[in-house]
Amino acid sequence: MRKSIVVLSAIALLTACKEKEIVLQYYQTPYTYDIVNVQMPPVTSEVKNVILMIGDGMGLEQVSCAWVLNKGKLNFDNFPYVGLSRTYCTDYLITDSGAGGTALAAGVKTAESHVGVTPDGTDLPSVLVKAQQLGKKTGVAVTCHFADATPCDFCCHNEERYNQEDLIADYLECGVDYLSGGGTDWFTDVKRTDGRNIIKEMAAAGYNVALTEDELMAADLPVIGILAPDNLPVAMERGDLYRHTVARGLDLLSKGSGDKGFVMMLEGSCIDDWLHGNDIEKAMEELLDFDRTIGDVLEWAAKDGHTLVIVTADHNTGALTLQDGNLEEGRIGVHFANESHNGIAVPVYAWGPGSDKFTGIRENAEWGQLIASFVK
Repeated sequence: MRKSIVVLSAIALLTACKEKEIVLQYYQTPYTYDIVNVQMPPVTSEVKNVILMIGDGMGLEQVSCAWVLNKGKLNFDNFPYVGLSRTYCTDYLITDSGAGGTALAAGVKTAESHVGVTPDGTDLPSVLVKAQQLGKKTGVAVTCHFADATPCDFCCHNEERYNQEDLIADYLECGVDYLSGGGTDWFTDVKRTDGRNIIKEMAAAGYNVALTEDELMAADLPVIGILAPDNLPVAMERGDLYRHTVARGLDLLSKGSGDKGFVMMLEGSCIDDWLHGNDIEKAMEELLDFDRTIGDVLEWAAKDGHTLVIVTADHNTGALTLQDGNLEEGRIGVHFANESHNGIAVPVYAWGPGSDKFTGIRENAEWGQLIASFVK
């Protein structure tokens, strides 16, 4: 949600900075992990599969903090090609996940709070729709609930991201083969006011509905795993749940796609939530879990040899700065300047066939168009 930020005059701002004591939050992760060591296939190899990974709210400063916490190593280090993405939307310099995600999903900038539509409300087909038209399998796996903006950017259409009842109903017609996330409350009368049970309607539409991890691991395509009442549990509580859902999606989509290949969007959704709350501990554990998931994906892609992996963010959150810490101890001291988004460009990482094209500074919609160009 957008929060008003009062812009002080230069003199007032300097005065405020002198009077306000900057309080650092310190955090040291309870454990570290080894990163994967993979051999990337030639960039000239054929691209059959495209995996887009989005760390919601994840800027360079957040990645830098995670790098220190894991004592100077991340799976991000495997990416040989890096670019920058400008994230502003059509009506504001500071975007939200609706507009920011739509630019990546459909290659078109749109207005704040819009999901899967142009500024005037016209439906935009996402890269998943293009893949479906080409006979490819498609998948989405997130840590948030399905009514949140980013999964809706790829699967739904609405001028307002908070029209959650309508957005959830859109999943009935999205055609995505593998869906995994949270939000059973949003599918039923716990949060719906229209009396519909979208879980039952998804089953009637031909989806295998899984409400537990075990059910998801046993289900075949098409499947929707709705594994929590709202978002998935926080990273320190859910363990490897998200990594398991991603691995299951890769297995089902690769086996089900034959020679056609697949396109998958994976989101570390809750990095952003905890940055909004200025909770560095939970934000970093979400980012570290996202990085471990990146390692899993890269290991799978290295064995496949024909998979392009892109990692980026929809926007930057929290005005975070890394101001203290210790690399050997895996300890950071940080300061948050706000509880909202900001307009700083976010990184774009690429690995695998075609990855050499992902360099330079571009608009987020241009990155979306480039990603779509490899779906063929």
